[in-house]
Amino acid sequence: MLYSAYELAYAAVAPARIAAGVGAKFWRSPMNPASGSWMARSTAAALDVFENVMRRYPKPEWGLDTTLVNGVSVPVRVEQVERKDFCTLIHFARDEKALKKAKGSNQADPAVLIVAPLSGHYATLLRGTVEAMLPEHDVYITDWTDARHVPLCAGRFDLNDYIDYLIDFMRTIGPGVHAMAVCQPGPALLSAAAVMADNGDICRPLSMTIMGSPIDARRSPTVPNKLSEERPYEWFEQNMIFTVPAPYAGAMRRVYPGFVQLYSFLAMNSDRHMNAHYDYFQHLVQGDGDSADKHRNFYDEYLSVLDMTEEFYLQTIRDVFQEHSLAKGTFKHRGRTVRPEAIMDIALMTVEGENDDISGIGQTQAAHDLCTNIPPKMQLDYIQPDVGHYGVFNGSRWRNEIQPKVADFIRMAEKEAVKRPAIRLAAE
Repeated sequence: MLYSAYELAYAAVAPARIAAGVGAKFWRSPMNPASGSWMARSTAAALDVFENVMRRYPKPEWGLDTTLVNGVSVPVRVEQVERKDFCTLIHFARDEKALKKAKGSNQADPAVLIVAPLSGHYATLLRGTVEAMLPEHDVYITDWTDARHVPLCAGRFDLNDYIDYLIDFMRTIGPGVHAMAVCQPGPALLSAAAVMADNGDICRPLSMTIMGSPIDARRSPTVPNKLSEERPYEWFEQNMIFTVPAPYAGAMRRVYPGFVQLYSFLAMNSDRHMNAHYDYFQHLVQGDGDSADKHRNFYDEYLSVLDMTEEFYLQTIRDVFQEHSLAKGTFKHRGRTVRPEAIMDIALMTVEGENDDISGIGQTQAAHDLCTNIPPKMQLDYIQPDVGHYGVFNGSRWRNEIQPKVADFIRMAEKEAVKRPAIRLAAE
């Protein structure tokens, strides 16, 4: 019922939202003789804020048309490499001729699969992550599908399916891929790598970089971690899961709605978001277009959300945040225990933010304790001072301090990879 009520409320407020948009344009119109007055600016700003708060935010565009390589602009084309019901493998293909000219050689850059989180936001939230990796890497990313658009006939999608998707995508990219899990998918990537290593899969990644992720959520528990443990599994099942209404393609599918997740995010930092919108109002009144644009760009991304399937959300709550099964060595994939100790030749880097209020210090580091057979020279643990969760993968600290270390680590893993027979033969 909540989902239907949400849709009805959105429809009910539509006339007021449209009227607000028209009103804002009227008060700003150069044809309006009062447009330069304080009253007109304030009224237009208030209507603009109302319209932005009440509207629905569609999936954002990537907007990555070029990248700079050695100071040369190289065109980038976003390609769909493999499309599945619940995810599409995206490739940011750089123009080969321009890339060769910029680099002065045909030497291939390392292929990197960025595993985007399936936690309420679209993969475009990692635009800054992709942008920083593009100059020196051949970048792929998992673009997760909004579950409300997936018909019931497509079947279920749970954490085990998620792991299978990652394995399939790494096989599609081929031997020599590097994998980077940002936030929530750390346990899934670690599990996929362990399964591939256990099977001797030649497409297992050369390296894993796991960033701000709940590998072991018992360490330095944060507010979301404590909430997941304090509430019984049945509470999440009864209070967080709703049915997609018509006319969506996924009508009757049981999901954890994106708008519920969004309200949870907003509630965690309500004062910050209220102040941000008040500042936005002031910027509009003052005519500070640059600051207003920054606000709009951020919230166009932040307020754009997707639904998760019931089975994926609940299994993640149970296995990752309540039972901590991967950390305890009891997690099973398709009936087989996942063994991180089977990983011997996949380099492992973990990155954490000092002020992360989502995944506390030590939760990501736990991956090193589980992967007991990776040589020490192929492991790196890094804590970035003075950044929170978002700063681990976006912003100036990511671009200037974290990403260069990730790039160096990937190069190190490339050198170590020549010891793998399959990689060595391919290179020869």
